[in-house]
Amino acid sequence: MDFGLSEEQALLQDTVGQFLANENDPNQLRARFDSEERHDAPFWNGMIELGLGGLMVPEEFGGAGLELLDAALVAETLGRGAAPGPFLGHTLAALAIASGGSDAQKKAWLPKLATGDALGTVALGEDGGRWLPDQWELKANGSVSGLKHYVPNASVADLIVVGSAGGGLALVERASAGVETEAYAGADRTRHLDSVRFDGAACEALPGEGAASRLCDAGLVLLAADAFGGASRCVEMSVDYAHNREQFGVTIGHFQALKHQLANMALEVEPARGLLWYAAHVFDKAPEESERMAAVAKAHLTDRFMAVARDAVEAHGGIGYTWECDVQIWFKRAMFDRSFLGSPSMHRDRAARHW
Repeated sequence: MDFGLSEEQALLQDTVGQFLANENDPNQLRARFDSEERHDAPFWNGMIELGLGGLMVPEEFGGAGLELLDAALVAETLGRGAAPGPFLGHTLAALAIASGGSDAQKKAWLPKLATGDALGTVALGEDGGRWLPDQWELKANGSVSGLKHYVPNASVADLIVVGSAGGGLALVERASAGVETEAYAGADRTRHLDSVRFDGAACEALPGEGAASRLCDAGLVLLAADAFGGASRCVEMSVDYAHNREQFGVTIGHFQALKHQLANMALEVEPARGLLWYAAHVFDKAPEESERMAAVAKAHLTDRFMAVARDAVEAHGGIGYTWECDVQIWFKRAMFDRSFLGSPSMHRDRAARHW
């Protein structure tokens, strides 16, 4: 049995990686991170041209019809490059409609999401850290009123998939009357968040059962994938710095303590690859295991990313703590991955209850 990636999956990762090498090199990334612009439309359009807008959209609606593992491989590559943009929210919105939408809703929205003619996002978080379907209190019954927190790219989205009381999902067009967004000044400037206040905004319920749970499981896996890619990059940056930074006439990579630290960082990250792949695999192939494995993957990998990012700051010495050092970009991305959709401790508790 082959436990590696297929040729098509490896090509997908390589293609996305080459795109980032050309369009998001360190200078371009730094410019985007420092910019006050909250949405880089040309960069997102480049990702759309690669087909990333419709990875999990069925082929009949113009998408690639791929599985969550394929989307996770893309998310890993984007995390390695700290790529900005609305990939996470857009992919989850498309998945929600594909798995829970009516035929009319699928026909109306999936082709637009796949081609980038519409930008989608998801509004899940509520007051008190309520991220999950059984925690939502906002009611949606023909119209929706209330507040959602930490909505990715809501200010530029065309469609918002809203989590509602009872574990439901509803579609709201951002341009509708009664929808107001307000930007957060978040630490991770590669992924922008808004609060969204609904005041009697018109909505359409997604009729499919279980779509909200599937949406959350997929979100947890994609965050875990982003964290794996980001943590891997932190290790690479630290090793490169150790090979080039000189002190007392030798490169600092000669120092035993730093060697041990770098080895420990690598051991924190690489063994988690199998956990990530398995969590993505069971989403499509063994859905009865999906909730538990998604929770485990999110908790473990986002914790590892945060720990390795801290170590990377230390490995870069005095410069590691400064704005001028690019390590801070991944450090702040780790903060996002760890907190978005719930803390590691919350998901460990969920996983334990499903063991």
